[in-house]
Amino acid sequence: MKVAIASDHGGITIRKEIISLLEEMKVEYVDLGCECDTSVDYPDYALPVAEKVVKGEVDRGILVCGTGIGMSIAANKVKGIRCALVHDTFSAKATREHNNTNILAMGERVIGPGLAREIVRIWLNTPFEGGRHEKRINKITSYELIHD
Repeated sequence: MKVAIASDHGGITIRKEIISLLEEMKVEYVDLGCECDTSVDYPDYALPVAEKVVKGEVDRGILVCGTGIGMSIAANKVKGIRCALVHDTFSAKATREHNNTNILAMGERVIGPGLAREIVRIWLNTPFEGGRHEKRINKITSYELIHD
């Protein structure tokens, strides 16, 4: 598995914590920044991650900003992305099992590094269940194709 990861200025600490986890888990990753203390625009980091996912350059993406909200909104504008904003372990598991999410968004001002690590571990290790959930994902894909 290969993961693209990025944050804006509000998510640098958690992003670095997740990178450490990815290295521990021996998960290949591409770090798309940011490395600044000054305010930056979250779409400039969310959209490149989403593009890498839809182009198949990486399998999944992880985004972090202050709340995770902006990153998730921006990523979900890219056709083919199913980004979930997650701040608990139950949702991390459910969003993979039921929604086959390909990007995870989190907020550094909402959760701490320990919980972020556990959410990522669960999200990366949980497979999509398919079955009745596949039909629902296919409806989303069909809608995207019709409304392109």
